[in-house]
Amino acid sequence: MSTATPPVSETDVLPRSRAEFLQRFTQGDFGSLRVLITLAVIWLIFALANDRFLSAINLTNLALQIAGIGLISVGVVLILLLGEIDLSVGIVSGLCAAIMAVLNVKHGWAPVPALAAAIVAGLAIGTFHGFIHTRFGVPSFVVTLAGLLGWQGVLLWVLGDTGTINLNAPLIVDLAGTFFADAIGWIIAVVLIAVYAAVTFSGRMGRVRAGLDAPPVGALVVRVVAVAVPVLLTVWIVNQDRGLPLALVILVGFVILFDYVTQRTTFGRHIYAVGGNEEAARRAGIDVRRVRTVVFALGSMMAACGGIMLASRLLAVNQSSGGSDLLLLAIAGPVIAGTSLFGGRGRVWSALLGALVIGSISNGMDLLAYSSDTKFMVTGAVLLGAVVVDAATSKRRSRAGRV
Repeated sequence: MSTATPPVSETDVLPRSRAEFLQRFTQGDFGSLRVLITLAVIWLIFALANDRFLSAINLTNLALQIAGIGLISVGVVLILLLGEIDLSVGIVSGLCAAIMAVLNVKHGWAPVPALAAAIVAGLAIGTFHGFIHTRFGVPSFVVTLAGLLGWQGVLLWVLGDTGTINLNAPLIVDLAGTFFADAIGWIIAVVLIAVYAAVTFSGRMGRVRAGLDAPPVGALVVRVVAVAVPVLLTVWIVNQDRGLPLALVILVGFVILFDYVTQRTTFGRHIYAVGGNEEAARRAGIDVRRVRTVVFALGSMMAACGGIMLASRLLAVNQSSGGSDLLLLAIAGPVIAGTSLFGGRGRVWSALLGALVIGSISNGMDLLAYSSDTKFMVTGAVLLGAVVVDAATSKRRSRAGRV
C-alpha cells in the first residue's frame, strides 16, 4: 500500500509580497479567508439591524439550524471535488429519516438498529447511483435527477397513510436536544484544538521526512491560533445559553474526519486527482470507477446522517422531509465557501463555513421578519454570485498557468 503524502494546502505557502497575495487571492487561493470576511460582513449587517442576532440564545439556535444541512453538505463537498453533482441528497435525507422513524415507531425497533438501518440505506442508495453513473456512463446530473423523483415516491410509500411520524425515543431526539455542561464544553474545545495542532504539525514532519516543501513553523502556529480563537469563543458564547450542542460537535467531528481523509490519505489524493483530470488519473493507475462509486456512496450516507439530525431537531418526519429548499442550501453552502463546481479544488471545511454563511443569512432574515419570497431571492443571488466568482477565478488560474 502506498503512503499518502498530504498536499500543500492553500495556506501552507505564504505569499512573499502584497502583490503576490492579491494575485493569488484573485485566482481563488485563500478561499477560507474570503468566506470568513463575507461571514463577518453578514454578521455585522444583521447585528446592526437587530441586536438579538449576536445574542447567545440566537447563536446557539444558529448552531442547531446548520447541523443537519452541514452534515449533508459534507457529502456534497466530496461529490463536488469529483466535478459531479448529486441532486438527490435532499430527498435521500428525508427518505432515510423516514426509514429510521418507521422502524423505530411503527415496528418497535430499538433506536440504534433503526439509526443503523437508515445510514445503511443511504450507503446503498449512493452505491446504486455511483454504479449507474460509472457502469453505463450516465451523467451524474441525470442519474441523481431521476433519484430525486424516484426516491420521493419511495418516501411516500415508506410513510404510507401515516403522513407524520412523531419521534420520542430518547437516543434519537437527544441528538439535537443535548447540551453539554460548561466544563465539558471547555474540555471538548481544548481536545479539539490539541488534535488539530497535532495533525497540523505531524503533517509538516511527514513532509520534512519525505524531503518535500513544508510550511514554516510560524505559519502553522498562526493556523492553530486561527482555529483556537473561534473554537474557544464559540464555547464561551454557547455557555452563556444552554451549553455546547451535541449536534454541533457531531458536525465538526464529521468535518474533521473527512478533511483528514481527503487531505492525508491515498484515497483522498485519488478524489482530487479524478476531479482535477480524470484521464490523467486513469493513466496513473487509479481505479476511477471505484473512486466515483465510493464517493457517491459516502455522499448519500452523509445525506442520511443529515436527515436524521434534521428529524431529531424537528421531533418528526413527514412527507415534506428532505424537500423545500434543503437541496439548494446543501449545495449552495460549499460553493459559496469556495468548493469549485469544476472539480479538484476545495476543502471539506467549506461544508461548515458554507452552512454558517447560508444559515446566518436565513437566521438574520427570520429575525427581521422577511417574507419567504425575499429569502429565496437573496439566497439565490448569493449562490449566483458565488458561482460567478468561482468561474472567474478558474479563468484567472487558467490564464496564469498559460503564462
